[in-house]
Amino acid sequence: MSTLKVDNIRHNSATSDTITMASDGTCTARITSVGGGQLSHRNKIYNGAMMLSQRGTTFDVNTSSDYTLDRFQVVDSGGITYDATVTQDSSAPEGFRKSLKISPDTVETSMSGSENAMIQQKLEGQDCQDFAFGTSSAKKLTISFYAKSGSQNNNHQYTLQIRKYDDSGNRNMVNRAFTVTTSWQRYIMTFDGDTAENIRNDNGLGIQLIWHLATGPSDIHEASTTFGRTVNNSLYSGVTGQSNFLDNTNNEFYLTGVQLEVGDTATSFEHRSFGDELSRCQRYFYPYLRGTDNYENIALGFNYNGSTGMVLLMPPVEMRTPPTLTTSGTIAADDDTSIGFTFENQGSTRCFRCNITNHSKSSGQGFQLRSHNSTTSKFELSAEL
Repeated sequence: MSTLKVDNIRHNSATSDTITMASDGTCTARITSVGGGQLSHRNKIYNGAMMLSQRGTTFDVNTSSDYTLDRFQVVDSGGITYDATVTQDSSAPEGFRKSLKISPDTVETSMSGSENAMIQQKLEGQDCQDFAFGTSSAKKLTISFYAKSGSQNNNHQYTLQIRKYDDSGNRNMVNRAFTVTTSWQRYIMTFDGDTAENIRNDNGLGIQLIWHLATGPSDIHEASTTFGRTVNNSLYSGVTGQSNFLDNTNNEFYLTGVQLEVGDTATSFEHRSFGDELSRCQRYFYPYLRGTDNYENIALGFNYNGSTGMVLLMPPVEMRTPPTLTTSGTIAADDDTSIGFTFENQGSTRCFRCNITNHSKSSGQGFQLRSHNSTTSKFELSAEL
């Protein structure tokens, strides 16, 4: 091995040094990008280190689109029974502490037609404009992630698919296979930018990252490494050789360290603070109540006549779109268990009103909206893509 010893490094046409060496082995560098991307906020993915799980830490997945750990969704297509358990797991590669773990609860010995079982994250188009798609300067994109299997599905082959949407909602896609083992591995995939069609520039779906764990024969194709609208009809697509994750209830798939960035280089994973990730994820989901305490407060309200009250709900960040409200369990106003309520949202992404009925308080009297004798109570706002 040899060592190059220099004092400074400068381009032939430059008037100043790019790298200035110091005698203690350090240097000063004039860096304008990392791997072709910006110096910070390189990672487009939310919660890529799986630190956040506002909905809970264990999920019994049995519908077509269950959100689990923040921003990660388990989704199926083609009418398949995708019955699985997802947990926020403590197994992780060096430098990480959490991962998403999924294991089947019901066996599907074979896939048919366009049946697919997947994990995905969706990104807003307006957050992806630095890829410069739809121009002659379209930039490459690089996806990296860590994954491993359980012993039962060691050496299974799965597929990473990226779909992107233009201003008219047209889908272009690329995909590539990867093989998991029982040891953590970092997978890196780089794709050429799309010079033909842009990425929509609003708060709608712009890029969709999909991990195919099981795919029916109608959706199995060769790998597609260049974005194109006609490639496999730009629908869901696994790569030839795809394994069936659902063929044994002992199968396990672990995922963490997910990063999507501009350029042809997979840089080190961009760790963000817990608070930073939390505020990013609250744009899409905010739990006013998750039933961890029988009398956990949700919000404060007041009665404006003898039987009707009002609560203003103000999440800590502006939500992506006017959210929907989901409730379960028993919600009470103080100790009154017979209340009814309606969620009123007049197009706002910042402040919402909940009207309380059958509530016997004096006009102007305040109260607490909270769970009542139910650790399963939920009161949640969602603006997911």
